[in-house]
Amino acid sequence: MIGRIWAELGGAPGELARLTTTGPERTLSSRFPVTEFGTATIGAALLAATADDTAAARSGGGRPVAIDTRQAAVVLRSERYLRRDGASPGNPFDPLSAFHPTADGWLRLHANYPWHAAAARNVLDLGPDAGLEEVQAAIAVWGKVALESALHEAGGVAAATRTEDEWAATEAGRAARALPLVERRVLGEAPPRPVRRARVLDLTRVIAGPVATRFLAAHGADVLRLDPPHRPEIAAQAWDTLPGKRSAIAELPAEDLLAGADVVVTGYRPGALDRFGLAPEELAARHPGLVVVTLSAWGHTGPWAGRRGFDSLVQSACGIGVTEGGPGIPGALPAQILDHATGYLGAAGALLALDAQRRDGGTHHVRLALAGTASFLQALPRSEPGAANVEEVDATPYLEALGPFTLASPPGTVDGAPLHWPSPADYGGARPAWLP
Repeated sequence: MIGRIWAELGGAPGELARLTTTGPERTLSSRFPVTEFGTATIGAALLAATADDTAAARSGGGRPVAIDTRQAAVVLRSERYLRRDGASPGNPFDPLSAFHPTADGWLRLHANYPWHAAAARNVLDLGPDAGLEEVQAAIAVWGKVALESALHEAGGVAAATRTEDEWAATEAGRAARALPLVERRVLGEAPPRPVRRARVLDLTRVIAGPVATRFLAAHGADVLRLDPPHRPEIAAQAWDTLPGKRSAIAELPAEDLLAGADVVVTGYRPGALDRFGLAPEELAARHPGLVVVTLSAWGHTGPWAGRRGFDSLVQSACGIGVTEGGPGIPGALPAQILDHATGYLGAAGALLALDAQRRDGGTHHVRLALAGTASFLQALPRSEPGAANVEEVDATPYLEALGPFTLASPPGTVDGAPLHWPSPADYGGARPAWLP
């Protein structure tokens, strides 16, 4: 699998010899091969982080990297192991963020952000303090697709639970299944930029984008994340995904930051940031030589391209929830693998594009979507129901203390040495400026 993923990223085949994978075949229980897939995406990111365009490297003679499937099981669920002053921050999911029965099936609602929860209550004609039972009763009288559409139109976030065949029969499903795992393209000409410590402007939220930029920070990049003051990040998500980065609260646009950046990573719906001049083509025109990485839920084509989405909702819509569930009850993958895997693929794509820019020039665009990652995973061989149960991994060897936090360490080893975060999370503690 790693060979196929590495080829889709555009990596040199000879580099695969540098990667060693150890550990049990399965460390995450699923009908889908989530252990192998997630581990392979991490391995690809490690290869990209240590890539060297020398003859020795292209023939497999570069720096050795390794990943163990037990550590992969921990880092692919890093949010589960977060502790602050020894205490868990609690369940990151709001009680409303769950599967709910409708009049004709199930619907997965996402309400972790208060503005999404408010939109859901408004659509359901409920007051702002309506609790779980009231929300469930209101959902129960709706058809799942009708409510899905109504929530989307009102600024909420939800996905009807479909079978894989039902998803494949929709226009949105067909568009998602046509997505590549990773798309790399050159947007325009530009001279090669000088080699320096990479500056990464991080305009992402939740998990996929922050995982990508967190990995880049662990491998030496100066990552500056911007969050708007009117849309604060959930504290636990910030603590888990900000290690190694600098975090600033600032409004867009940030033209001075764009002018000094080498890589820009965005994690919003296609077109959502265009009004700030952040469309990839506009960035290529104003800042030739940038590497632009865009991550979205549903991809840039099809009728759902403009919809908000999260890992749990993509699982619900594309049929994974039905496949992973029990009789009549949908389920979920053992990790938010669509988010985490897309994040590592995004990091790998950014690093390979940056290397190509410094070598050959050009303005490079790397494009990924959770729905494309789901389609890739669903096309892989899977296990029979009940055949993939595994013992829980002991996470202790793969955790580290950093300031008040206990966190999953960066995945893998380089030259046989484990990796560590260079600094703890400090949400909003930095100035919106590049380091000298």
